[in-house]
Amino acid sequence: MGSSMGRGWRLELVAGLALALAVPVLAQAAGNAQGEATQTALSVETHDQGGRTMADLSVTVSGEDGAPAAGVLAIEEDGRQLAGDVLDSEGHAKLALDLPAGDHLLRAVYQGDATHQGSVSDAESVHAEAGATPDFSISVAPATLSLPLGQSGSVIASITPVNNSSLTAPMFVTLSCQGLPDQSSCTFTPENIEILKSSCPDPASPSCPIKSTMVVETQLGTGSLTASLKRRAGPVAWAILLPGGLVLLGLGWRRRDWAGRSSLLLVLGAVSLLGISACNERYNYFNHGPPHNPPTPAGTYKVTISAQSNNGITAVTHTATMALTVQ
Repeated sequence: MGSSMGRGWRLELVAGLALALAVPVLAQAAGNAQGEATQTALSVETHDQGGRTMADLSVTVSGEDGAPAAGVLAIEEDGRQLAGDVLDSEGHAKLALDLPAGDHLLRAVYQGDATHQGSVSDAESVHAEAGATPDFSISVAPATLSLPLGQSGSVIASITPVNNSSLTAPMFVTLSCQGLPDQSSCTFTPENIEILKSSCPDPASPSCPIKSTMVVETQLGTGSLTASLKRRAGPVAWAILLPGGLVLLGLGWRRRDWAGRSSLLLVLGAVSLLGISACNERYNYFNHGPPHNPPTPAGTYKVTISAQSNNGITAVTHTATMALTVQ
């Protein structure tokens, strides 16, 4: 019996040691499955532009091991997104932010990727001044958008009037976007925004800022016609060409002179060649199908939303950026 108790004690000891060794390994595996922890750093520099304060933002995201992270980030104020960007190969991003007058508290929010956890930077305080002339600022939300191929999504572009109480005529702002991948498009509703002297009397009102919806569309891609349509092309073409060819051949042989026969035979050959070759639009359509439309390339893109106003003498343009991911 004593021997049996000894064996049991030894088995329990071995099991305990195995469990103690396995716990750190399992913990490390669980941590790796969640992604590597990251640190996000934000720095802000301001400069004057036409009497207004513009903010230049620099963001760096690094993994816990010091290696650069990848993916997208957003700039937020009070939980509201203002702009977005894509990290470069070194984990850096640079943004120019158009801020309304007043005090702002900005944070950079990294959203993580397949191997990195998300993280938030410390808040940076910025004071922005407004110029004396009528102007506006622009921001976008959400500042990051992820779309599967063939799907569409929407982003809200917000226009905030600046010193519009001194307007002597309405200000019209036209919206557009740049930086989309091939085989994708953006549309704004409305595309043109009118700022009046009375627009946004209270910044806290529901009508302020003035909003436009930007819809981004991606494309799945299209192929050629089905094989059944291609197979139909041969019989149809010959049903049209054969009777005409026989008529021309008969006319040729009825002529007495060999020159006339040769001319008609040449005409017959040319018509047949054009009818069944790629020079014929019908042949080209049935044998090659309509033009192939490739899909939107997958990847992550920095998209710039531009808002431009023109008073007939000078044009004023303000921009905001967002990050688009096509899956």
